[in-house]
This record gives sequence, structure tokens and C-alpha cells, in this order.
Amino acid sequence: MVPSQEEPVAAAARGTSQAQPPEPAPSDDAPLPGPGPSDGPDASAEKVEVELARSTGEEPPVPPEGGWGWLVMLAAMWCNGSVFGIQNAYGVLFVSMQDTFRAKDSDNMAFKTAWVGSLSMGMIFFCCPIASVFTDMFGCRKTAVVGAAVGFIGLMSSSFVSSIEPLYLTYGIIFACGCSFAYQPSLVILGHYFKKRLGLVNGIVTAGSSAFTILLPWLLGSLTNRVGLFFTLRVLCVFMFVLFLAGFTYRPLVPTAKETESGSSRFSFFSRRKFSPPKKFFNLAIFKVTAYAVWAAGIPLALFGYFVPYVHLMNYVKERFQDESNKEVLFMCIGITSGVGRLLFGRIADYVPGMKKVYLQVLSFFFIGLMSMMIPLCNAFVGLIAVCLIMGLFDGCFISIMAPIAFELVGPQDASQAIGFLLGFMSIPMTVGPPVAGLLHDKLGSYNVAFYLAGIPPFLGGAVLCLIPWIHSKKQREASKNTGGEKMLEKQNSLLSSSSGIYKKQSDSII
Repeated sequence: MVPSQEEPVAAAARGTSQAQPPEPAPSDDAPLPGPGPSDGPDASAEKVEVELARSTGEEPPVPPEGGWGWLVMLAAMWCNGSVFGIQNAYGVLFVSMQDTFRAKDSDNMAFKTAWVGSLSMGMIFFCCPIASVFTDMFGCRKTAVVGAAVGFIGLMSSSFVSSIEPLYLTYGIIFACGCSFAYQPSLVILGHYFKKRLGLVNGIVTAGSSAFTILLPWLLGSLTNRVGLFFTLRVLCVFMFVLFLAGFTYRPLVPTAKETESGSSRFSFFSRRKFSPPKKFFNLAIFKVTAYAVWAAGIPLALFGYFVPYVHLMNYVKERFQDESNKEVLFMCIGITSGVGRLLFGRIADYVPGMKKVYLQVLSFFFIGLMSMMIPLCNAFVGLIAVCLIMGLFDGCFISIMAPIAFELVGPQDASQAIGFLLGFMSIPMTVGPPVAGLLHDKLGSYNVAFYLAGIPPFLGGAVLCLIPWIHSKKQREASKNTGGEKMLEKQNSLLSSSSGIYKKQSDSII
């Protein structure tokens, strides 16, 4: 989507013929060029601020770059840690679920148990487009608080089941949907409080899941061995209750769609204004941005094997290295280097211009795919540790620059739904991948083929992402060509006008 060039050209033409007349007040009906790939972050932010000023009649808030925003950052960090730390440590729960329910149902247990974790992770991303609409309608605070409450109910319900099948509903759907509604606002609220430091702050926030990924496997392993699966799930409910409280820190700085429609500027959580639905629930116009459409297709393609190690790695180590008692150290390695990668590449992304940020994701997919294929080749446990260290580093790279790329592609005002749509598309491969790997294990008796196949999709998805900078540069050349033609036409018109004026003066002097 290329911004319109007519208004700047016309303004330049007026500036050459008149001596800076006072500008008229902007009307509500005047079109505002939407930011596109050719706009920088500053230009995009200025445009959305102008748009907010027109819709609310007030001066748009300037991101404070700190202050209360640091508390919001910590709350978002806890959100990322609670949601994805529990998901990433599912491999520990996987082993405990197999031991707990194997006596009642021993057929295809790897396949059935994998569905619980993959369905949970998939539903988190599947609900993100819906959560983004609710975030736009009701604001980040309300959406996050309600989502954390639903997640708490789902996780608590999971601790009272008697077989594996009810977990598909309680853990895989209810808990996951609540996590999704709590997670989506944590991505959006950061853009309200930070602008220049957004890449760094996003890296810090996403590092929360790395910190929890380091700690939770040890905690869950100890709890499941001592008190069993069900009491362990009740302990995890404490994390969701803290997340419920953390959601109240998301103090809004920009109006929601509901408040914009009603013309109100008050942001109370318990406001009782009459509901006024937004004009657009799903902004499908963002798919007209070709670069975003390619990005939204390449990322899901790369993720068919992404979640397979998180689900099956513990069970693989249990079968391959029977004497190894510290299996959880592998998740600790992934968590440590993932945190380093998020901080490092989040900061690097602030210095990488425009669409070249995509190349960082291409690099991350290459190494994630390669490390997945290396897992069956490790004959020693120390080699598996090295593989997990590298995999975690580039996992952090992939996660930390997702939001900055979305802001580059569609601009701040469309970033929420752009991220939501992408996460929704990601739900399909992340849900399908682990059960397929579990089925291969049940049929073949080992995980080797599953891990080899899990490494192929990241290579394919990375190849698709390589097209984005080329598409962006092509759009830029077309835009500059069109702009050059318009400027040439303006010059010709001005020359004709000046020539006719000279001819008229000469005629008057002759007469």
C-alpha cells in the first residue's frame, strides 16, 4: 500500500505560487494517507496521531518513553512469561500426563497427549484475530483482565479431570483462549507507551517467556514428581491470578473504537457507556499490502515443525538417554539463549532499516530448521545441549522482531489486526505439527523421522520471506516513478502558465 502523493505535490505547487497562506483547518472528511512500507516509523506514528486527533477532537498523546510505561512493560513481560513459559514447558506435563492416564488408555498415547499441548498453543494464536478486534473495541485493559480470568478458570478445571479427553476442552481450548485474550493486548499496549525504544522494550518483554522457560521446567518437574499432575496445575493457577492483576496496569493512552464512536475521552475500566460497535471488525484492507500478504503466508509455512521439539523433546530424551536424570536442562538452555536472542536481536532490529528486518527472520528460520534436523544425530547428551542453545538463540530472534516488522509493513494503526491475523494463521501449523510427529512416533517407534521432517518447513518459509524486500523495493520504484511523472506534469503546467502570462503581457504592451 503506497501513500498518496497527490497532496504533497499539490502543496508544493501552491507553495511556489503563493506566499505561505494560512492552512485551513482539517475537515473530518479529508482523507488521510495511510502509512505503507515506504513510510518510516516516525512518519507512520505522526500520521496515526493526526488521525486520532481528528477522530477525538483532542491532542493525541505522545508516547512517554518511560514513566508508567516501565510498569506496563513489566506486566507485559509477566504475561509473555506466564503464557508461553507454560506452553514451552509442556514437555514436562506431557510425560506426567502419559504416566497419569496410560493405565486407562494406552493406545496411541503420544498422539493423544500431543494434541493437548498443540491444541493449546494453536488456540492461543487462532484466537488472536478475535482478540485484536476486542482490543480495538474495548481497549487493552479490559481484554487482558477478562482473558486472564478465563485462563484461570480453564487451568483450574484441568486439575479435576479423570481422563485425557476433557483436557482438550479445559486446557486446550478454555485455558488457551483466555491466554490469547490476555496476550494480544500486551503486544499492542507497548506501542502506546514507547516509540523510539519499541524494539528494545519488545525484546525485554518477549524475554519474559525465556525467563519462565528456564524456571518452569525445574518447578514442574519437581512438582509432578512430588505432588502429581493435578496439584501442579493448581499451582500454575497462581501465575494466571498474577496475570489477572497485571492486566489492570494497561492504562490506555489512546481511545478505543467504542470510545471514538461515542466521542468520549474517558478511559475508566468500569465505565457504563452504551455500546457502540466499530464500523469495521476485521480490517481486510491490510492484505492489499503485497509485502504483508507474503509475510502472512511465509511465516505459517515455516512453523509446521516449530512446536515439535517443545512437545516431544522430553519424551525423546527419556527414550534415547534413559540414564539422564536432568532432562529439564534442555529447556533451560533454550530459555537462556532465547532470552539473549530476544534482547540482542530486538536491539539490532532498531538499527536495521525498513524491510531488511525480514532477513533476520530468514536467518532464524534457517538455523531453527537445521537444529531440528540435528536432534536425532546427537549421540551424546552434551551435543543435544549445544543444539538447544543454538535453537533458543534464533527462536528469540524470530519472536522479538515480529512486532517491529508488522509496524513497518502496515503502520501503527493497523499493527494490532496485522499481528492478530498473522498469529491466527500460525495456529494451523502449530496445532497440526506435534500430533503428526506423535503419530509418526507411534507408528515407527522413534522420533527420528519426525524431527527430520520438522526441519524442512522453516527452510521453505524462509525462502518465501526473501521475496518481501524485493517486493517492497519494486513498490518503491513504482511510487517514485509515478511521483516523478506527476512532478514533470506540474512543471509543464507551470511553464505553460508562465508562457501564457508572458505572451499576454507582450500583447498588452503592443496594444
